[in-house]
Amino acid sequence: MWPDRRIQDLFGIALPIVQAPMAGAQNAELAIAAARAGALGSLPCAMLSPAQAREQVAQFRAAVDAPVNLNFFCHRAAAPDPARDAAWRQRLRPYYLEFGLDPDAAVAAAARAPFDEAWCALVEELRPQVASFHFGLPEPALLERVRASGARAIASATTVAEAVWLQRRGCDAIVVQGNEAGGHRGVFLDGEDVSAQAGLFALLPRVADAVGVPVIAAGGIFDGRGIAAAFALGAAAVQVGTAYLFCPEATISPLHRRALHAGDGDDTALTNLFSGRPARGVVNRVMRELGPLSPLAPAFPGAGAALAPLRANAEAAGDDGFMSLWSGQARRAHALDAFALTRELARQAQDLLDRGRDGGRSDVG
Repeated sequence: MWPDRRIQDLFGIALPIVQAPMAGAQNAELAIAAARAGALGSLPCAMLSPAQAREQVAQFRAAVDAPVNLNFFCHRAAAPDPARDAAWRQRLRPYYLEFGLDPDAAVAAAARAPFDEAWCALVEELRPQVASFHFGLPEPALLERVRASGARAIASATTVAEAVWLQRRGCDAIVVQGNEAGGHRGVFLDGEDVSAQAGLFALLPRVADAVGVPVIAAGGIFDGRGIAAAFALGAAAVQVGTAYLFCPEATISPLHRRALHAGDGDDTALTNLFSGRPARGVVNRVMRELGPLSPLAPAFPGAGAALAPLRANAEAAGDDGFMSLWSGQARRAHALDAFALTRELARQAQDLLDRGRDGGRSDVG
């Protein structure tokens, strides 16, 4: 019933839906529910240790017999920049004083583990059906080992140039990330200006025309209309993120959940304040007062270290003003669990695609 089955056949899944891997916002429970419904369940590893990732995969496989996607960051460690770090701490100093904190106290380093030899060995051990990457790809030797393990390798592209780069380096499929997507932008080529990057439905057909591998549409996909439109523009599947954050399986905080329910997506902006890389989230106090994109924010993932004490103090008081409230531009509150949401998205999309094949005539409600 689907017009393009390449992703379903490539991954061995029933539905052309990828549950987006969302570090810090989910665990295996969400992936299990999506996989049971026929989607590709994803486990984000960037904030886990290899031992924790191993436990998550074991939990997934004990609960469902389905393919699993392990997701990794591929950022490069930034060179130390004490002057920039000091300027950032100075910019945050008034907030520290407001909360009665020592602005000169040491802060714990932000933890975001890039894909390396240890992670590659884990992929070889666990043999996931899919290994996905954000911020580019691993070193060629590591990527070759990933593919030799039997995993399909996919990665995110935010421009046509990035998509072509990924195909040339052996990706089996490409996630086309439109500018409206929530969370971190997958930008990895030098010189890419995120303010000039295209939305999904402007970018998707250009990427589909430029590469020969199947593409997965990501960004603003919140209902069956988005899925049907993505197929019309050349996608073979979609990746859904923000919609799953409303599900009870999501592990976001009550404050994050409250912020998501408070708007429909018009309240988001791209910001580098929370990590040092551009990411889309709900606008809050620190984004308004510092500006969402600041040249002072240390390189990824360093910006989050100095913000962490502020977040902890504000959050304890029920204030989301210093939290990263990741969200895409399209969202609508729902009360579905992840299994029901996955099935409902597929049902809506299939109804629309059937009507298109019938010339607009359909008895499907």
